[in-house]
Amino acid sequence: MVFPRPLLHSALIFTIDGVGLLRMEFIITHAIRIHPMALVRFDHLQDATVHEQIDSLTSQYTDKKEFFIDKLSQGIATIAAAFYPKEVIVRMSDFKTNEYAQLIGGKDFEPEEENPMLGFRGASRYYNPLYREGFGLECAAIKRVRTDMGLDNVKVMIPFCRTVEEGRKVLEVMSGFGLEQGKNGLEVYVMAELPSNVLQAAEFADIFDGFSIGSNDLTQLTLGIDRDSALVADLFNEEDPAARQMITMMIAAAKKAGVQIGLCGQAPSDLPDFAAFLVEQGINSISFNPDALLRGISNIRLAEEKNNMADNQPVPVLI
Repeated sequence: MVFPRPLLHSALIFTIDGVGLLRMEFIITHAIRIHPMALVRFDHLQDATVHEQIDSLTSQYTDKKEFFIDKLSQGIATIAAAFYPKEVIVRMSDFKTNEYAQLIGGKDFEPEEENPMLGFRGASRYYNPLYREGFGLECAAIKRVRTDMGLDNVKVMIPFCRTVEEGRKVLEVMSGFGLEQGKNGLEVYVMAELPSNVLQAAEFADIFDGFSIGSNDLTQLTLGIDRDSALVADLFNEEDPAARQMITMMIAAAKKAGVQIGLCGQAPSDLPDFAAFLVEQGINSISFNPDALLRGISNIRLAEEKNNMADNQPVPVLI
């Protein structure tokens, strides 16, 4: 996942301009494995098996919460240090309730939902009493990376933020946990993955420092498709005219507001025409999964040449 040096491919040098989407969930799943609220309320756990399992995994930590903060900060710092001083945008946790429940101790803290894809996820969790203290551990890890470790290239991104008011609540809660927007240059971005983000882009731009388009969720919610449903999955199409129109509107609104906007998704690497479309719209950056990086860069550069943009500042490529 980490490519801090230029990549050589077909006699060309491809450079990586940073990390546009570091998913916190990967670190939690592989390095932590425990639901944060099970650490916050360790002394109140009723399941003896879960209590014993967590106690074993965290045996070196007197304060069980410190286990989460330490492991998460180490994981983030490893990536941030490799790319320093280039930006690394860390998305705060975006597990859905059924995914959180799979973590050790998670079943005791997660409600059952008929459609977790549209339920208790993203920003709505961060200020809710059911998860607020868990979010505090996430904030503490980010603060440690930026302040104690000096990796101030780390930025924060808020996922699935439904309303501007919800965005304000999240920023207020973050500040209460010592992670204050603007302090020591901290920038806070928001995912643009809901139609409300597009329609209220100017208002979201008033409180956030930038956007990253999540094309998967934006397409799903524009077309009314649950990506978890195999019955309608074949209708999912990021190149649908309606989905493209949403992206066009979002990029235009961000540029008008004078804030950065990027895109995270598989489409620009798989679909050369989609990459060309983003370049034509004036996207500020595009993030790719590592396995699609070289293909994605090639698609972007071809699009720039096609639109006679090769001599201008190239679109930054992130992973």
